[in-house]
Amino acid sequence: MNAIEKRINELSKYYPDLTAPADLDAFWERSLQEAYTIPVSAVKTPVPTPYAYMEVFHLTYEGWDDTPLHAWYIRPAFMKEEKLSCVVLFHGYTGGKGYPEQYASWLMLGMAVLAVDVRGQGGETGNRLNSGYGTVKGWVTQGILNKDTCYYKAITIDAIKAVEWVSTQPDVDSAKIAVCGSSQGGGLALIVSALSRKPSVAVANIPNMCHMDFGILHSTSSLTEAAEFIHRFPEHFDKVLETLSYFDMLNLGSRITIPVMVSVGLKDTVCMPETVFAAYNRITSQKRIEIYPFTGHDVGARQQRMTAEFILNHFNNFNNT
Repeated sequence: MNAIEKRINELSKYYPDLTAPADLDAFWERSLQEAYTIPVSAVKTPVPTPYAYMEVFHLTYEGWDDTPLHAWYIRPAFMKEEKLSCVVLFHGYTGGKGYPEQYASWLMLGMAVLAVDVRGQGGETGNRLNSGYGTVKGWVTQGILNKDTCYYKAITIDAIKAVEWVSTQPDVDSAKIAVCGSSQGGGLALIVSALSRKPSVAVANIPNMCHMDFGILHSTSSLTEAAEFIHRFPEHFDKVLETLSYFDMLNLGSRITIPVMVSVGLKDTVCMPETVFAAYNRITSQKRIEIYPFTGHDVGARQQRMTAEFILNHFNNFNNT
């Protein structure tokens, strides 16, 4: 066994202790009940583009609070009369939904796309989330002392609401909804898969929000913000770790019941392989992991192709069952 094989073998057997608080299930049952009580309010506006084969809508919807959340809803214009499968896409930390044309490859598969902004980051969406305590740079530490008002809860419910909205659209096949993202987006794809029954397949490339107690200690990810918060306020060490544990895929991975593909780079210092495998190993549904021994925090062209193939194959298999 060479060194690379040994490393992969060790990671495949990596089962760190769960950090789930005693009320994890009750917390999410209550939080989801609250979220589903209010129907998703959204406004969909057509947007002109120079691309003749792309039908684009700007979506503004309500998520966790009264923050207007923005997204692109895009359809292939050459399939106007058909109910389409749909991929819901979440971007990486500090990013945004970008321009509609960057999703053209999905349209060429005959799929609709919902590409959402994560609140407060690099898109056009702001953030009205209240914060009762000081924060450090970025968004991770907003409300981090309270699981009910923290940033992770807000972006999780925002993401679930996006999937909820698209599942009700008359031009979408609600049985064929995929969730997909990289880094932060991969973490959101996983947590939505764990908490919502709307998606039927998920791809989480180099996902964040996994084994966060390890990440806060070792990684160079957005969790460095939480580490800096604890550095400034060491008296809140336990409370910060407790809050993060409610949103950690280490603790929620076993809830996933749909097919999942995950990717990991063994040289990734942001979403470290230990964190990815810790969550992946807890998933008991149909799953697959693509391992890139010499890749850091990056999703290459091969993995992008495999992402599309995995989702499309699942939907094609669904047709044959």
